[in-house]
Amino acid sequence: MAPFTPEAYPEQEVQQIDVLFQQAGLRRNLRGMAAAGVTSRMRLERSSQQELIPAAPLPRIAPNDVQWLAVPAWDKMNWLWHGFSTRRGGRSRSYCDDDAQGELNLGFTPEDDRETVAQNRRLFAEAVSGDPSTPLVDVHQIHSNLVLLARAADASRQKPRSADGLMTDEPGLLVGIRTADCIPILVADRKRRAIAAFHAGWRGTVQRIVESGIGRMRLQFGSRPEDLVAAIGPGIGPCCYAVGEEILSSFESQFVYARELFREVYDSDPVRIKYPMLFMTQRAPGHSEIGPSLHLNLVEANRRQLLAAGLKPRAIHLVGGCTSCQRELFFSHRGSQGRAGRMMSVIGIKAKPESYLQKSSSGTFEVSGHDFSRAANG
Repeated sequence: MAPFTPEAYPEQEVQQIDVLFQQAGLRRNLRGMAAAGVTSRMRLERSSQQELIPAAPLPRIAPNDVQWLAVPAWDKMNWLWHGFSTRRGGRSRSYCDDDAQGELNLGFTPEDDRETVAQNRRLFAEAVSGDPSTPLVDVHQIHSNLVLLARAADASRQKPRSADGLMTDEPGLLVGIRTADCIPILVADRKRRAIAAFHAGWRGTVQRIVESGIGRMRLQFGSRPEDLVAAIGPGIGPCCYAVGEEILSSFESQFVYARELFREVYDSDPVRIKYPMLFMTQRAPGHSEIGPSLHLNLVEANRRQLLAAGLKPRAIHLVGGCTSCQRELFFSHRGSQGRAGRMMSVIGIKAKPESYLQKSSSGTFEVSGHDFSRAANG
């Protein structure tokens, strides 16, 4: 087969080929008339770890001492409950020092007492809803894109169903997902009073759990993307989430923008920077253990999926924080070498919505100064 040369093709066709190469994360050999082909991958953007650390959010402190995170912009939606837990304010002692206060582990982990975790869940429900007896529905998470419809009766199940997302339009209960590095996403439909919670690790993100979850809301509740708001909670940040090339390949197989989610991160250890000769090896270039590592930005990956599902950029709120490098505030599975509690992100529709919905003369409902059209059976 004859080598590729620009002279052999019209300029427009060459440009089209270059666009295809760029979308695949590749580039054409541009050195003179040498044999064509792909000689190297496009270089990823490079950063230091310190440049990528997200700011830690300021938690709210409930009367029962639970510290949790909320989206200030959602406070005006007085029909909605929501919250992202931290590790502070509970009764667990399995993951803290002997002289430290108890912690808010919300997962039934092997190291913790089941009744203590149940008590922590009541404390968190009280912090978010004002009532410790508010039903809380969660799932057995399997790193999938499966999203289930939740009802209050599910809170009494002995064994939770397997999924990685929950949605409901039933008032009076909280739906939640657990994390200790993965990304929690909460979604609310402002007009149809429907909500959802998604658990997105890298596997669930590759399987597009957020996009498919929004699609389920559209089918189940008639939700329109322009009516949705979303909050992406704390998870492992791009500063700490080092991954292998196989994960990059998985994302490239699904997303045309995949390479924009990854960066090469160099060690920012001040000792290495000041004394680089101490860390030199005799290995051939490119084979040393010292050098850049590949880091994934899971928060941005899921923000992109919300945009692809039709949400407006201003409707997506980032809570912030890195669970791995801010372990004084969060539990981290990776940062604690696998021995960690679990946080929970919950969302719900307040009970008795008629107490805060007022019908206007135009036949629509007014909530906290906002006028939302709503079908009679909605």
